[in-house]
Amino acid sequence: LQYMSGFGNEHVSEDPRCPGALPEGQNNPQVCPYGLYAEQLSGSAFTCPRPTNKRSWLYRILPSVCHKPFKPLEEGHLTHDWDEIEPDPNQLRWKPFEIPKATQNKMDFVSGLHTLCGAGEPRGRNGIAVHIFVCNTSMIDRCLYNSDGDFLIVPQQGKLLITTEFGKMLVEPNEICVIQQGMRFSVEVFGETRGYILEVYGAHFELPDLGPIGANGLANPRDFLVPMAWYEDRQVPGGYTVISKYQGKLFAAQQDYSPYNVVAWHGNYTPYKYHLEKFMVINAVAFDHADPSIFTVLTAKTTRAGVALADFVIFPPRWGVANNTFRPPYYHRNCMSEFMGLIKGHYEAKEEGFQPGGGSLHSMMTPHGPDADCFEKASKARLEPERVADGTMAFMFESSLSLAVTKWGLQTSNRLDKNYYKCWEPLKSHFNPKCK
Repeated sequence: LQYMSGFGNEHVSEDPRCPGALPEGQNNPQVCPYGLYAEQLSGSAFTCPRPTNKRSWLYRILPSVCHKPFKPLEEGHLTHDWDEIEPDPNQLRWKPFEIPKATQNKMDFVSGLHTLCGAGEPRGRNGIAVHIFVCNTSMIDRCLYNSDGDFLIVPQQGKLLITTEFGKMLVEPNEICVIQQGMRFSVEVFGETRGYILEVYGAHFELPDLGPIGANGLANPRDFLVPMAWYEDRQVPGGYTVISKYQGKLFAAQQDYSPYNVVAWHGNYTPYKYHLEKFMVINAVAFDHADPSIFTVLTAKTTRAGVALADFVIFPPRWGVANNTFRPPYYHRNCMSEFMGLIKGHYEAKEEGFQPGGGSLHSMMTPHGPDADCFEKASKARLEPERVADGTMAFMFESSLSLAVTKWGLQTSNRLDKNYYKCWEPLKSHFNPKCK
């Protein structure tokens, strides 16, 4: 597979089997090369300022309008009903989510989507959702597109071969990809597969501002990869299923051809992927523990300056060198909601109960921090330069919205760790008024 690099760039690509497929000098000629149809995919309002205006032109064998009417599709555990169960302000942690065996229950990416928590709603174009996906089989003659928002996909077990209208991407654990609103895609897997999804309604992901950091650092734009044009001119007499996620529900329409018939395209509205090992870590090198915002890979902004609808944050391998400092994460109450997942390894603040493929949610103003064992070890540790999080990759979906947990997350999944609170019970008072 080949890719083009650069975040938000104006890319141009055509399948090498059809050289000259891109029209020259205009977007919509009277007759396109090779008899193709021109179709624009808009990711923003036409009148958005140029820096935020997103669109791509696709040159395809048949336009995407050629399909039968959509009908409701009852499948999976997707929801945006945040009132189906009473709110729960407790610290929540989930054991690794179970992947069904293919011999017992074949499940592809769409049927394996499960909504864990979220807030807001897609009709008002303001909100987010956190989904878990578990699957054991590939999507065959069916694709998905999200009318509601963008999917940021974090594979944890198993690699994903994702076919899109723009081309193909291979996304492995420790990589992420973003499929933006309206883009059709299918997921091929190679065994039991699991991961996490952050969905945002009403905003697109962008690179965070660097401020005093300067021009370079964190996730650098050149490390984001965009697929190159690839098409198939394939008829599907038995019916190809196009699935739309629309207003939080699934709908399916039939057509008799593959949707991956885009021979060439150009624009700045594309799917993309990023390898988390490329992240340039910024860290404290004198004293104290910097806020986790220094680990932000991507952000989806609100209209309030500095307040994110959602941030995607990672905790990568790095050096810890701060003097006279408690180095693990500090105890904290936050006006943001924090969902954490673990791709691999052991998270420094909770090495035992927090496992790869599981997750935790610390809701708005709910206290959280290192468990008792971590606190005792870090309080007595000899402070010398040390490697932190080698062999580990934890991440956080952080949001300014107050997230509600679904019934599936609290009950049906049967993965909630009801003993999570006990990890703090051994914490004891060290207070001594005579010792300063």
